[in-house]
Amino acid sequence: MAVKDRDRFSTATRIRLLGEQTAARVYRSQTKRQARRSRLTGRAALLALVLCSLVVALAYPIRQYVAQRAEIADLREEQRQARERVEQLRDAKARWQDDAYAEQQIRKRLHYVMPGETGYVVIDPDAAERSRTDTEGADRPWYSNVWDGVDKADASDS
Repeated sequence: MAVKDRDRFSTATRIRLLGEQTAARVYRSQTKRQARRSRLTGRAALLALVLCSLVVALAYPIRQYVAQRAEIADLREEQRQARERVEQLRDAKARWQDDAYAEQQIRKRLHYVMPGETGYVVIDPDAAERSRTDTEGADRPWYSNVWDGVDKADASDS
């Protein structure tokens, strides 16, 4: 029976030792996991802090960049409109350098007639009534407004 006790003792001892070794392994792996978790948590916090700092540090320059890009777009639009206006003015200048166009505009705007021609002004009765009540004389020829101004100036001196 001594052999049997010895085997049982050695088996029990082996199981106990095996259990202790397993428990030690589990304990070591748990402490390693906890250590990793705590390190990862610290690393994550540091990473979050760095990212927040970058966001705060870059917020103003990014806002300025976006504002400047919008301003550049506005200036380009203004430049495009100015170029269109310059083209329109060049076209108008070229038209005015044509003697026929200038003569046409002078006749139309200033009611001029060429020597030997007879100028007629057709007055609409309704328009005549309006021109009497109209103080500015916007629909009248320019020379009528000039003579009315001279008459008014002469009347105020006497």
